[in-house]
Amino acid sequence: MTDNELIKQVRRIEIRARGLSQQMFSGEYHSAFKGRGMAFSEVREYQYGDDVRNIDWNVTARLNHPYVKVFEEERELTVMLLVDVSGSHLFGTKSQYKSELTAEIAATLAFSAIHNNDKVGVVMFSDKIEKFIPPKKGSSHILRIIRELIGFRPESRGTDIAEALRYFTNVTKKRSTAFLLSDLCDTGYENALKIAAGKHDLIVLHIDDPREHRLPPMGLVSFENLENGETQWIDTSSEKVRRNYEEYYRNYSENSAALMQKYGIDYATITTGQDFVKPLIGLFKRRGS
Repeated sequence: MTDNELIKQVRRIEIRARGLSQQMFSGEYHSAFKGRGMAFSEVREYQYGDDVRNIDWNVTARLNHPYVKVFEEERELTVMLLVDVSGSHLFGTKSQYKSELTAEIAATLAFSAIHNNDKVGVVMFSDKIEKFIPPKKGSSHILRIIRELIGFRPESRGTDIAEALRYFTNVTKKRSTAFLLSDLCDTGYENALKIAAGKHDLIVLHIDDPREHRLPPMGLVSFENLENGETQWIDTSSEKVRRNYEEYYRNYSENSAALMQKYGIDYATITTGQDFVKPLIGLFKRRGS
């Protein structure tokens, strides 16, 4: 991709993401993520009906009169985007790759966060941490994130979700809202998922493609594993092969959803070639209700 092509693509995604976040997500985003924490605001004299658990005993002893701590909703969040950039995301059969869909979703979430005065950071990962962009505010920061999402070329093609989650929990000390955007083509990340969900407000967005659900009857076809380069010939004309493939993917999807439910993680599947607005707004509404 040339520099001019990159600039045009960044601009296109910026315009779409900015418009979506302003027109559709601001209200839902606010209700879904605000008011989930309380920050100390001030100390004032105790009034009848105040919760005695909020008494500030140090100030009370010093002034010889009861004072209470006043709290207010935290209005600023740190939003982290954990973006899977492994080889399997360079796949798509419905007008876009999974990587392109991921970039649009991440950009829209980033603009929604900025409009609500939140910081946004990014962890890009394959089977290792490819890039970390520390949380910051501002439109110029969001444009940098979009450029990286579009133009970044990972060094590795594998997937290690556990490593990404461990890195995230290590570098992010303050409780934050985190979106994991991945096709979840990995195993062995349950413990890391549990720890991350316990420390942070974790949301998982499963990115997939319709062709991953079922195989069309196309005869003998060579399939390449985009993460390790291995190829395999599959007879797609066989009804048994297609049925086993569909059953495998259904079990994989159901197990992923069950894992998220087990740890209280909000979860949505978003498919290439479809408008991602509806599942995102549905997710936000469920969280805000």
